[in-house]
Amino acid sequence: MSLLVKKAKKQIENITILAAKKAFGRDDLPAFTIETPANREHGDFAVNAALIWARELHSAPRAIAEKLLESADFADTYIEKCEIAGPGFMNFFLSGNFYSDVVLDVLDKKDDFGKSDFGEGKRVLVEFVSANPTGPMHIGNARGGALGDCLASVLSAAGYSAEREFYINDAGNQINKFALSLDLRYLQLYRDGIEMPEDSYHGEDIIEHAKAFAALHGDSFVEKSEQERRQALVSFALPKNIEGLKRDLKTYRIEYDTWFKESTLHESGATSEVIEKLKQSGHTYMLEDALWFKATDFGCDKDFVLVRANGVPTYIVPDIAYHYNKLCIRKFDRAIDVLGADHHGYVPRLKAALTALGAPADRLDVVIMQMVRLVRAGEVIKASKRSGKAITLVTLLDEVPIDAARFFFNLREPNSHFDFDLDLAVSESNNNPVFYVQYAYARICSIIRNLESEGISLEEFKDEYLNLLTNPLERELILFISSLTDEIIAAAKTYDPARITHYVTELATRFHKFYAECRVKNDDKALTLARLSLTKACGITIKNVLTLLKITAPEKM
Repeated sequence: MSLLVKKAKKQIENITILAAKKAFGRDDLPAFTIETPANREHGDFAVNAALIWARELHSAPRAIAEKLLESADFADTYIEKCEIAGPGFMNFFLSGNFYSDVVLDVLDKKDDFGKSDFGEGKRVLVEFVSANPTGPMHIGNARGGALGDCLASVLSAAGYSAEREFYINDAGNQINKFALSLDLRYLQLYRDGIEMPEDSYHGEDIIEHAKAFAALHGDSFVEKSEQERRQALVSFALPKNIEGLKRDLKTYRIEYDTWFKESTLHESGATSEVIEKLKQSGHTYMLEDALWFKATDFGCDKDFVLVRANGVPTYIVPDIAYHYNKLCIRKFDRAIDVLGADHHGYVPRLKAALTALGAPADRLDVVIMQMVRLVRAGEVIKASKRSGKAITLVTLLDEVPIDAARFFFNLREPNSHFDFDLDLAVSESNNNPVFYVQYAYARICSIIRNLESEGISLEEFKDEYLNLLTNPLERELILFISSLTDEIIAAAKTYDPARITHYVTELATRFHKFYAECRVKNDDKALTLARLSLTKACGITIKNVLTLLKITAPEKM
C-alpha cells in the first residue's frame, strides 16, 4: 500500500489501542482488522475491534465502541472523525490533510509514484512466449507476450528484481519436423512427385526458406545424404527464424534479458544428468525397455515416460532440466511460466519431477493463459496454423496499433477466454478503453497548456490551497489515486496485470467526472491552483500506469 495509506491505517490502529487502554485499562486485547468499506460514504476505514473484544470485556460490542470513541484522540493524525455503525463497527473518516498529502506525494515522486519495495528485491524470472522457432508467432503468442511483459513490469514496480526470458526450443521433435518440411520443399524445387505429409509444416515461410537456400546453394545438396541436407537447411533457416522472433517481439516493445537455448541443455549434459538423478532418487522404473517416472508418488494421476525404448528422452526431460537450472543453478527466488491452457496436465508432472530432484518446486508458479479469438464485425475469424493461414503477431500489428494490442491483451485475467474485437481496437471512441485512457491524459495535458498560456501555473501554488478540495468527486479522485501502489502490489501477488488496466480505465472515468463538475479554472485563484495540482497529479498517475504497460501517453490527440 502507499506510505500515506499505510500511515493512516497505523494511526487508526494506535488510536484504537490507546483508547482501549484509557477506557478499559487494557493494552493486551486481541488483534483486530482495519478494512476498506465497499461504500466510502460509510467511512474510509472500518474497525471491528469492539466486536472482537466483546467476549474479553464482557460487554456488548456497541457499548465497547461507544467507550472507545469517547476515549479516542485524533490529534496530529489523518483522522477527522469516527462513527459507530451496526452492531459496533467503528468507521473512520480521513481528514483534508490526508488528501492534501496524497496530491503532494504524487507531485513530489513523479515517475516513481506507485512504486514500492514490497518485493524486497527478490529475484524473479518470468518466462513467456517461448514460441517454437519453426515459424512465425501466432495470436496466442501475442497475448502471452503482452501478459508476460506487463507482469514483469508490475513485479519490478512492486519491488522485485524481475528478469524476462525466452526459452528457444531449438531441439527435439519440432526441429525434426522443421527439417523434414524444409527438406521436402527444397527437393520439390528439383524433383516432381514429392508430397508434403499431413503433419508437416505447410506455411509459406517454409517455402521461402527453401527457395532462399536454393538461391544460395542451387541443387548442390540434392544428392547429399538426407541427414547432411537437413542439417544444412536447419542451420540456414533456424537462425533467421530466431532473429525474426527477436525483431517482431522488439517491435511489440518486448526485449528479453536472456534467450535460453534448449540445445545448450543437451550440449552441457544437463538432460543426461537429470535422468541419472531421477534414477538415483528411487522414483523410476523400466517397463517395455522405456524408463518411467513414478509421478504417482507425488500425487499425479499417472506415471510418465522419461526415456523411450529407442533411447530418446521425451520432451519433458529438457523441460525438467531447464527448470532445475532456473531454481537450483541460477537460484531464482521465484520462477514464473506463462503457458497456454493445454499445459494444465503438464505442470503437476513437471513439479513432481523437480520435487524428486530435491528442487524447490513450490517456487515455480505457472500462469495459465486461455486462447484468444479474433472478432471482426461480430464474426469470429477462423484460421489454421497447419495450412499456414494463421493470424500472426506481425499481421495483427499491421492492422491494430501496438498500444491497443498490449492494452487489449491485458483487459482480462490470464485464465479467462478473450474475444479480441479488431473493429473496437482501431476505433477512436470512448468505447475503446485504450483510446479512452489516452484521451484522458491528452485532455490533462491540454488543460495544463491552456492555463499556462494564460499565465496560470503551479509556480504560485501553496500547499494549503489543497485544503479547498472538499468536493466529493475531488476526494474520490484523490483517494483512488492513492490506491495505485496497492493495485500494483495486488497485481504482482496475483500475477494479473489486468488489474492495472482496470485501474487506469477507472481512473480516467473518475477524472472525466471530476472535470465535468469541478471547473479547474474558476474565480477563486487558490481553488484553481488546487485543482490544477490535482489535475497534474492525475496526469502523472495515468502516465505512470501507461508507461508500466509500455503504452504511449500522448500529450495531444
